[in-house]
Order: sequence, then structure tokens, then C-alpha cells
Amino acid sequence: MNALPLMLGALCVMAIAYRYYSAFIAAKVLALDDARVTPAHRLHDGSNYEATNKWVLFGHHFAAIAGAGPLIGPTLAAQFGYLPGFLWLLIGVVLAGAVHDLVALAASVRRDGRSLAEIARIEISPTAGIVATIAILIIIVVSMAGLGLAVVNALVESSWGVFTIAMTIPIAILVGLWMRNIRPGKVGEASLLGFVGVIAAVIGGSYVPGSAMSPWFTFTREELVIGIAVYGFAASVLPVWLLMVPRDYISSYMKVGTVLALIIGVIVVAPDLKMPAFTEHIHGGGPIIPGKVFPFMFITIACGAISGFHSLVATGTTPKLLSRETDARMIGYGGMLMEGVVGIVALIAATALHPEDYYAINLSAEQFAALGLEPVNLALLSAEVGEQVAGRPGGAVSLAVGFAQIFTALPGMASLMSYWYHFAIMFEALFILTTIDTGTRIGRFLLQEYIGKVWKPFERTNWIPGSLVATTLIVYSWAYFVWNGSISMIWPMFGTSNQLLAGVALSVGTSYIINSGRWKYAWVTLGPMLFVTTTTLTAGYFNVVDNFWPLTSIPAKATQGYATSALTVVMMVCAVIVLVEAFRKWYRVIFLHHDPYDGTPIEAPRMTGMVMRCC
Repeated sequence: MNALPLMLGALCVMAIAYRYYSAFIAAKVLALDDARVTPAHRLHDGSNYEATNKWVLFGHHFAAIAGAGPLIGPTLAAQFGYLPGFLWLLIGVVLAGAVHDLVALAASVRRDGRSLAEIARIEISPTAGIVATIAILIIIVVSMAGLGLAVVNALVESSWGVFTIAMTIPIAILVGLWMRNIRPGKVGEASLLGFVGVIAAVIGGSYVPGSAMSPWFTFTREELVIGIAVYGFAASVLPVWLLMVPRDYISSYMKVGTVLALIIGVIVVAPDLKMPAFTEHIHGGGPIIPGKVFPFMFITIACGAISGFHSLVATGTTPKLLSRETDARMIGYGGMLMEGVVGIVALIAATALHPEDYYAINLSAEQFAALGLEPVNLALLSAEVGEQVAGRPGGAVSLAVGFAQIFTALPGMASLMSYWYHFAIMFEALFILTTIDTGTRIGRFLLQEYIGKVWKPFERTNWIPGSLVATTLIVYSWAYFVWNGSISMIWPMFGTSNQLLAGVALSVGTSYIINSGRWKYAWVTLGPMLFVTTTTLTAGYFNVVDNFWPLTSIPAKATQGYATSALTVVMMVCAVIVLVEAFRKWYRVIFLHHDPYDGTPIEAPRMTGMVMRCC
């Protein structure tokens, strides 16, 4: 199968979905209205609430949501064949993922930029709010730990990657100061400054390995964990305009630019997919993912089709920066479509490898030998990239090799395999790291909201002592797991927790739509919610029974087995409680005709014209 029809078909479907389906949701379901003053203007404080240019905000939002999932998930799911992953990435992002992001963002904008847990309390019940807070805090820690591990594994002993990413910090601060203080409102100038700076950092980084500067930017695993923790702390407590937003914005240049280059590369090169449409592993027993294609392919693909983490961004930093309500369509729906494109490109890059080479890279030598396969081009690939690529599990290396193969197939690029491979490794690390800063800040907001119920000063996000304490607790929690954990312990929980959170966010979005008097449009979020929660709860059950709990019988892995089983069960129970509370609320509002916010009975005819109480 040639990749060209898949790439062109996906782009056409997404363009049609954005033009028509997102317009329908924005106008009919959410009734976005620029006459409403957004929280960025009404609650402006110069630190967390700051009206931001929509293109700058798109860059920040896309950089924040696009982490390891759309790169690593499709690469690992390639073991099932190219077709299952392609279909779910395309259908899932159009009907579920992009809808999920847009509805969550709109609901938060109408609720003063409040968090998902606080919106759950308002739209569903206080019980749902408390349970959602507990679940989200666990999920944020697990997600940040998983993403942090991916960054550390990509950057360890990589002076090029560390140099480039380190340079984006002072560049971002300069861009932030330029737009706010030096040349206020001159977004074009700041964009050019940031673009030139990032390109210079990428090119300059290629000269660092082997030079006198190499030791300055070559770090051990433990040193990288400390460095990432320090950066996460700083990005969380500093004003958003100074570091986090401009850094995410300029990072999005390379993210979007590289993705566009890959799309062009796929169209020009038109690589043949070596992996079949379906493999024998769809029935289970795969060497990378042991479960069957249903339900495990869905939680493995994760972020490329739908991601619960996005709801935290859409109800965290982004709604506090949105200048106009209608910008939510481009940022929420459009940003997720872009991530879907990333997932499809990653899937194409992985399946363009010979299956034998794909497994040789993603399995240990012993596991690969057990398959009885012989590598095809592995020795040549290792020689061309300048390092041993066999036995490098996790998806990052095989993805980098796939990307490099596409780029080197372009005219005049044949001799640059090593350059493109190391560029891809650095690109993956940058892709993931921009999620760390936003996730930490969102965790800080949520923890301050939660503690603020007991001690009021904590509720103020601009109260410096509260910001410092909450950020310290969040950073320490995920950094502890990164320091002491492993991918085998954390990553299996990441997919399950991420998709469970998506189900919770969709239930909150459905409640928001019903409570606003537009219950006839509830199918927009209800359908995806039912599918995602059913799939993920099933996967969670099999993960505990077949993968996590059996570890408790192995002394060396007993703690890991108990921890992963307990956390997975807690997240599943929390998700079920929120869903049950939501169903009860929908029944009272639709069938018993109760007011959605004070619970008093109202006349049935008023249901269709009920106006949501906001602000």
C-alpha cells in the first residue's frame, strides 16, 4: 500500500470537518459570541489572565497539547497493521478528539476560565467535582511522569538536543519582553525574532556534539530529571507572558514546520508501507502490546485521536488567554486536527519500515530472537545514523528512523541520514517538553482551587506563597516518579488514565450542553463519551487482571504491581462515579424538568429556551 492516498485522504476529510462540522458546533451547539467579554479581558491580572493574539495562543495551545502521545502511540500501535490505527486516528480526531477540546474550552471560557473539576462541580454535582479533582490530580502526576520519562530518555547523553532546547528559554523570554514591553503589539516582529532564534539554535546544536562545548550540554539521566523539574517549576510560577506562552509559541514553529515538511515529504516521496493492513497481532499476543486490537489499540493511540489531557489545557491556561470567543474554534478544534495529522504522519513513518526492522528496534535482543525473524536493513540503518538502533524499545528511535528515511528520500538529502535522525530525536524531545510546563501550571491551578476550599488565600492564583507551595508539591510528585520509576511502570497507566479523563471531560461537556438548554445537540459529545469510556474501562480491567496484578507474585516487581493496580482501579472508580452523577443530573434536567443549577422544578415549555447562567 502506498502512503500517498492515505495522506491526501486524511487531509481532505479533516479540511471538510473543520469547515462544516466545527462551524456547526461553534454556531449551534456552543453559540460562540464575540459580544461576550472573555475572562482574559474581564479578569485581566497581567500574570495568569492575559488577552493574547489568536495565532500566538494557537502556538501555545498546540505546543501544550502535542506531547508524546501522537508520536509514540501510533508508532507502537503499528504492530496491529497500518489500517486500524489510521482509521481510528482519522475518525477519532474528527468526531471525538477535536469536539472534546472545543467543548471543554468553550465551557471554561463561559465559567471564568475555571478548571475541569470546578466545571464538573457546577454542571454535574459537588460530588462529581470532588471526585474529578482527585482523579485529575492523579492523572496529571502520572501524565507528567510519563512525559518526563520520555524527555529524559530522548535527551540523555544528547548534547545537540539539550543545547537546542536550552536555547529556547532565553529566546522565549526575549520574545515575551518584546511583545509586552519593548515593542508592544508587534507580534510579527516578535515572531520573526523567535523564528530566527529557533532555527539558529537547531543549526547551532548540530555543531555541539564532539566540540569543546559538548560536556556542558551532556547530562546524565539524574541531571536531566533535576533540570526538567527546575524548568517546570519556573514555567509554572512566572507570568505566562514571560516564559511559558512565548516558549510554546516559538517551539510551535518547529513543531508545525517539521510536521508540514513531513507531510510534503510523504506526498513527494510517496513511500510504500511495508507493514500489512492487519497483522496476526490483532487477535492478541503481540510482542509490543500483548492485548487485542480492541480495546488496546485505542488506549495505545491515545492522544493522536482523543486526549483527556487536552481538557486540562482547554480548562487551564488557554481559556485565561482567549481574546474572543470565536477564536476557540480555530484553537480548540483546529489544534486537535493538527495533532491528528501528527499521529497519521507518525504512523506512516513507522509502517514504512520493514516489519522485521521495526520489531528489531522496538524489542530487546532476546524478544526479537524469539520471533524468529531476520532484520532487513537494520545494519545499514545503524551505520547511516551513526549509532546502534537495535534493541531501543519505546517507539522514539523507530519513529526517528522512519522520519529520517522520509527526509533522506527527498532530492539531495541522501547523505544526511545521520543529521535527520538526530534532528528527529531532538524534535521528539521538544515536542514533549512543551507539555510539561503547561501540565505543571494546570496542576498548580487545580491544587490551589482544591486547597482554597479550606484556606481562601490559596484560591487566588496570583498569590505568590500559594503558587510556590502548590507548584512545589506538583513538581515534586511527578519528578519523584521520573527519578525512581520506569516506562514499564508508568506508561501502561498513562494511556488508560488519559482516555478515562477524556470520558470524564466529555460527560462534563454533555452536561454543559444539556444545562444550557441545547439538549437536542447532546449527541455531539454523548456518542464519543460512550465509546471512549466503554473502550477504556474494558482496557483498564484487562490491564489490571492480565498485566498489573500478576506482577504482585514476583518479589522484585510486587511493589510495581500493587501501585499500578491500585492507581488504575482508583482512576476507574472515580470515572464511573462522575459518569453516574452525570447520568443522574441529565435525568433530572431532561425528564423531571429540574433547573440545572438550583434543582427546583420548572415548567416543561421553558426547557427549550432555557438560558445558561454564567458569570
